[in-house]
Amino acid sequence: MVNLSLYDIEQELKKRHPYAYEWGRKQNDIWDGYTNFIYKTPFWDEVVEVMKITIEAYNLDKKELFQYAANRWYNFWSAVAVEKIFTQIEGVTPAVNNKDRLVDFNLNGINFDHKTSVFPKGFKQTIYYAQNHKEELLYWLYKNQSQQQRKHLENRLFLMVYAENGEHWKLKAEITWLQSIIQKYVSTFDASLLTPLQWKEKSALSDIIWAVK
Repeated sequence: MVNLSLYDIEQELKKRHPYAYEWGRKQNDIWDGYTNFIYKTPFWDEVVEVMKITIEAYNLDKKELFQYAANRWYNFWSAVAVEKIFTQIEGVTPAVNNKDRLVDFNLNGINFDHKTSVFPKGFKQTIYYAQNHKEELLYWLYKNQSQQQRKHLENRLFLMVYAENGEHWKLKAEITWLQSIIQKYVSTFDASLLTPLQWKEKSALSDIIWAVK
């Protein structure tokens, strides 16, 4: 994987911003297969070129493929940057197995997966309500998380982005800003403040790091 600085990743991610963020179809294994090239480069211009080749090779709809690939690329490289932010902080240790999808890093002796999420419309509540009913939102997030590879009931830290203008997704590219929020969270981390979640067959510890702008 190409090793870019956080600043460089931020600049590349922001090249996605001029184009509307839409999902033309629900995420599925077939279209994931078409677009797995997004993992190979953080460079927007290169990804666009591979999109063109893929559209011609598989006779795909141009708009659908663009949206699907662009969104997967954007979310993946934002997640790479956020994980990099965490693991550069003292007291945070990267996962021993970097292919372990259940653990991204260890914070003060606790293994965590992390997920950057836009404030979900489906929660049907205001951000004020959500911030004051964290446990309710966490259960909702676990229940409604992606049915694909990232679905699990392990410990997870949610980085929740919320923009007053409604363009929550664009905040995933504000890497420098997110870095300051994450650093503050880790510096004041208290395991006793994590929210314990319990299901019939499983339990987990979780928390929400709010990034509101």
